[in-house]
Amino acid sequence: MPAAGIAPGGSGKEYPGNLTPFVTVTCVVAAMGGLIFGYDIGISGGVTSMDSFLLKFFPSVYRKKHADDTVNQYCQYDSQTLTMFTSSLYLAALLSSIVASTVTRAFGRKLSMLFGGLLFFAGALVNGFAQAVWMLILGRILLGFGIGFANQSVPLYLSEMAPYRYRGSLNIGFQLSITVGILVANVLNFFFNKIKGGWGWRLSLGGAMVPALIITIGSLVLPDTPNSMIERGQTEEAKTKLQRIRGVEDVDEEFDDLVAASAQSKLVEHPWTNLLQRKYRPHLAMAVCIPFFQQLTGINVIMFYAPVLFNSIGFGDDAALMSAVITGIVNVCATMVSIYGVDKWGRRFLFLEGGVQMLICQVVVAACIGAKFGIDGNPGDLPKWYSIIVVLFICIYVAGFAWSWGPLGWLVPSEIFPLEIRSAAQSVNVSVNMIFTFAVAQIFLMMLCHLKFGLFLFFAFFVVVMSIFVYFFLPETKGIPIEEMGQVWRSHWYWSRFVEAEAGHGNGNMEMAAKVV
Repeated sequence: MPAAGIAPGGSGKEYPGNLTPFVTVTCVVAAMGGLIFGYDIGISGGVTSMDSFLLKFFPSVYRKKHADDTVNQYCQYDSQTLTMFTSSLYLAALLSSIVASTVTRAFGRKLSMLFGGLLFFAGALVNGFAQAVWMLILGRILLGFGIGFANQSVPLYLSEMAPYRYRGSLNIGFQLSITVGILVANVLNFFFNKIKGGWGWRLSLGGAMVPALIITIGSLVLPDTPNSMIERGQTEEAKTKLQRIRGVEDVDEEFDDLVAASAQSKLVEHPWTNLLQRKYRPHLAMAVCIPFFQQLTGINVIMFYAPVLFNSIGFGDDAALMSAVITGIVNVCATMVSIYGVDKWGRRFLFLEGGVQMLICQVVVAACIGAKFGIDGNPGDLPKWYSIIVVLFICIYVAGFAWSWGPLGWLVPSEIFPLEIRSAAQSVNVSVNMIFTFAVAQIFLMMLCHLKFGLFLFFAFFVVVMSIFVYFFLPETKGIPIEEMGQVWRSHWYWSRFVEAEAGHGNGNMEMAAKVV
């Protein structure tokens, strides 16, 4: 069996501690860092379907959109400048996540969150007052820098702060904030699009200043994690903080493991080079494969371009934006299911169930769109029942993603890395995520134009591949303390060959590194 030898939920160590009000409030505030990412995902597709926005910045797209109805509907939004507006953010996030790794390791998770909020605020300001395409793209780049810092630090912060029994639920607060951000953006797009005078898009883009302020202020009032404090030499303060976080006086065992982990991490002078060592092969594989697969579920195609997509398949502007609101509500509700179940049912179950659900829905949506639009993209009149079926199956697809690959794509990488490579590995995770988010955003409209309804089958193929990968190669991490995670690799049928030679401290994540430069 793929997970042979792994006792789900059992770790050999059980640190004392409670889910205190202090840690709950702290994790809720920190998770708000996801709002900036979610708001941006939701706002982008909305404004790019607003006529006033297109007329001002992308007139060629506007003309194509309002051309004769016989025009190929698949290709009406195919513009490289328009996709650069959307995808430039993710290239910037990729670059900033690499810098954020150093900041997070050297100065703590809080400072990275602060930088993320400030940069995102600046980008929102530039976009809200934009007068030309170059200002839009500059604003997007600043937004991207902010997202790179926030996505680097927030999942790590949550995984380190949460008691191990509740780590899954509290960490998924980050994904819940992303989904809330998407929903809020979709609702605002719907109402701002109705503003007379055609300036509602400015409110949509400038509104990003609100979630930016939330994470900026939050980062100033949050405590740092004990892991980060120990890493920076604040040992006594870290123990006091750990006692407060766990709500008990007896934290010696967990504290000793954190100190040992930090001591080993300080022996690692070059964490980026260290990532390439054989014993970190499973961690590196997950840091690359999980975000790669997360983007190739096709979810960002739905969320970036939901209004554009619904408009392309025959919905009017208002109906398209309302359909995006509906998918946003489904996204939030399904993420709550994941919060409830991740520490009960486990990570692997949710990954696999979500994969099957997404696969079925993508095939059905491809069949529906193919039957009506065919190859030439000219659907004629679309009956109401047809539109309802398409939205229904897209919603079921979104739900499958929202309780599986959505939250777990951030949770699992943030909990499996040992401290000595944690910041560097999380940067790899964020960077790969942003590379493929950029690639998908950049080529999606072109792919829709050329692959037509086959685009959904393209993503369905990758859902099959990623489900097979999870079944055979991802061990269960439910209920295992973050500094004890090494045991899951030593027990795994495949990864054990890379880590079985490890010895030393009981956390199993580290060894007295003779090879350290």
